[in-house]
Parts: sequence; C-alpha cells; structure tokens
Amino acid sequence: MKDLKYFCAYTIPIAALIGLWLEGIYTYLTPIYAFGFIPLLELFTSASTSNTGDTEKDSLTKKRIFDWMLYVNLPIIYGLLAITLYRATTVSLQTYELVGIIISTGIVLGTNGINVGHELGHRNTYERFLGKALLLPSLYMHFYIEHNFGHHLKVATKEDPATAKYNQPVYLFWVTSTIGQYLSSWKIQRNLLKKNNSSFFSIKNDMLWYHLFIGIYLLFTFYIFGLLGFYIAFFSGIVGFLLLETINYIEHYGLRRNKTNSGRYERVREIHSWNSNHALGRIMLYELTRHSDHHHRASKKYQLLDHHDESPQLPFGYPTSMVLSLFPPLWFMIMNKRVPDTMKKSNT
Repeated sequence: MKDLKYFCAYTIPIAALIGLWLEGIYTYLTPIYAFGFIPLLELFTSASTSNTGDTEKDSLTKKRIFDWMLYVNLPIIYGLLAITLYRATTVSLQTYELVGIIISTGIVLGTNGINVGHELGHRNTYERFLGKALLLPSLYMHFYIEHNFGHHLKVATKEDPATAKYNQPVYLFWVTSTIGQYLSSWKIQRNLLKKNNSSFFSIKNDMLWYHLFIGIYLLFTFYIFGLLGFYIAFFSGIVGFLLLETINYIEHYGLRRNKTNSGRYERVREIHSWNSNHALGRIMLYELTRHSDHHHRASKKYQLLDHHDESPQLPFGYPTSMVLSLFPPLWFMIMNKRVPDTMKKSNT
C-alpha cells in the first residue's frame, strides 16, 4: 500500500481542476493547497531519515508502477491544459479569476510537468522523450541540456547559474538563473555540435528543435483558443519555470565546492545540496527533496533515493521553504546561520 503514496502528487492537478470548475476565488485553490495547506500539514507530520534496505531496493527497482506513476503525468498535463484553455476561453471570467487560473495551471506545470520531466530526463531514450514533452508547456525545454550537461557538472560553483549565491534574494536569482541557464544551454549545444563535427543548422541541434516545438505549441494555442488562450498558455509557462527556479534556489542556496591545490573543484558530495525529509514534500515532489543522493547518482530512480547524515538539512519541507524564500529577510535569518562558514567565504 505504501507504494501508492506517490499518487498524492496528483492532488495538485485535481485542485486545479476543482478550482477551474467552481470559478471565483476557488481558482486560487491550487496555490492555497500547495503552499498553504501542505506546509501547515508538514508542521504536524514527522520527517523520516530511514533508508530502504538493499533487499527492498531490489524489489522497488523492478516494480513498474513507480515508472507508470511518472508517465501518467503526460496526459494529466496536456489534458489539464486543454480543459483549462477551453473553459477559460468559452466562459466569461473576471480578470482575477484568469490570474488564479494562470497561477494554478503554472503550479501544475512546475510540479507535475518540469519536476517529472527532470526525473525522466536522467533515464533512457524514450523516457527522456517523455521528459522533454513535459518541459514543453513551461517553455523550458532547454532545461534538459543545461541541467544534464551543465548543472550536474558545475553545481555549487560560481560557474553554475542554477546555484544561488549566499545572500542572493530569490527574485534576483530568478533573473540570473533563467538568463544564465538559457545562455549556458546554447554554449553546451554548440560544444556538442563541434564535438560531432555538425553545423549550427544540423538536425542534431536540439536547441533549434526546442524553439521550433515551443513556437508550434504557442501558435497552435493561439489558432485554437485565440489571444486569450495564448496569454494563458504563455504566462502559465512562466509561472511553471519560475516554480522550478524557486526549487533550484532552495536546493543549493549558499553552498559551495572548494577548489583543490590543483585549481580544480572538489568532487560533488552530499554536503553540496540542501535536503529535506519531511514526508509530504517528499511525496508531492517524487523524492526531489533528497537532492544530495540525486547528485551523487543522477540515474538513481526517485523511489530509491537515500538520506545522508552529512547532508545539510532544511528546517522545513520544500513547499514551506519555497514560501519562506519569497520573503528574503526571513529566509536569510533562518538559512544564513546554517550555511557552513567555509562556504560563505567561497561565495565572496
């Protein structure tokens, strides 16, 4: 029965559908649920540091249900988008309701879209294809290239745009990370083309394909649902990738790898990611909160990720931490004292 706990992740798109149907103030049901109700519940739920034994891990690895629980997010995402765009463009809604719908849809695109796309992006070919399809509605397909070939190599260094600096507000990080990752993905793509002796306009230039697919998606939305549908799809995508960037912010805030005597950075270790063992956050985000183990072995499936005692621990779950990060003075007051002094020096 405990294998089915990840079905709880579907409650976020369900909340979006309920809000869409009830309209009015209920269009804000998803942010209230995800960043109000869940953080409140986390205050009364335990955080477990226990890890799965080797024998049970073998069993969990073979259970396909964990894979299918990820795959089903693809029809959920696109089904929700279709329903949202149809209803929003055929029913007379006030501006505040449209804003609520955009925020709610964007949260779903971030949690059940980008987050699941990230997990699948570390797997085999057809699963990577599904992962990229989940990134598309958030207008963030380049994340696949930058994350896999950039972030995992440069994490917790000044060269990584997805690692937040010490005392950097999340709002500034949104700008630097979004722009930095986009430029980094182009740089990585050019290097990959050069390595394969391919030209810029080669069919192997995935960045061009990503832009083409996103362009077709937005044009299709405009053609079927008009300008209002285009606006909803576009701004929901922005909310989706800003949710991702907020997660990026709390995952590595202020943490830095030191340089060795050779001038190279030390290897990525468990101390270079913030972890959280709060049960609800773990379930809702498919164990993304055990982030150190993910960086230790990126191909490791979410249901197998372990807790490491040496990993720095967030005082709250990821949903609560994301809310706190939106209030920089409060975030700095809570988190700055938890950043190791040696890493604070590396941030300067």
